[in-house]
Amino acid sequence: ASKWVLPTDATAVVDDGTVVTVILGSTDQMKYTFTQIDVAAGRKVKLTLTHLGKMPKTAMGHNFVLLQAGVDPAAFAAAGIAAKATDYIAPGSDDKIIAKTPLLGGGESATIEFDAPAAGTYAFVCTMPGHSALMNGVLIVK
Repeated sequence: ASKWVLPTDATAVVDDGTVVTVILGSTDQMKYTFTQIDVAAGRKVKLTLTHLGKMPKTAMGHNFVLLQAGVDPAAFAAAGIAAKATDYIAPGSDDKIIAKTPLLGGGESATIEFDAPAAGTYAFVCTMPGHSALMNGVLIVK
């Protein structure tokens, strides 16, 4: 069985044939509401990350960082652990990122758009220090 969790809400990932709309939540319990996103190749992806918790960004900030193929999410998060000014993403690591949201506090949300990368499996992670072990998942492009 996969360790990744598919969305339980049918409206969380909707593909209209051109754009895949993804509504991803994050919580004060350091979890994403789901950890596997399946996307057809060639789609535009419109992803909204909402922090469903109440804690402030300084204590329980969350983001969504989609990494290029082959980038290790734990190593990526560890490299940015002191980079508070850049949402805990190591400066100079843009070549390892496909798309990212800003760091959000409780009640905040952000929407990003990006083109689905080539077919394959891509890791995503929250870069807030200490979160990556629990807050990670995969975007699977078919």
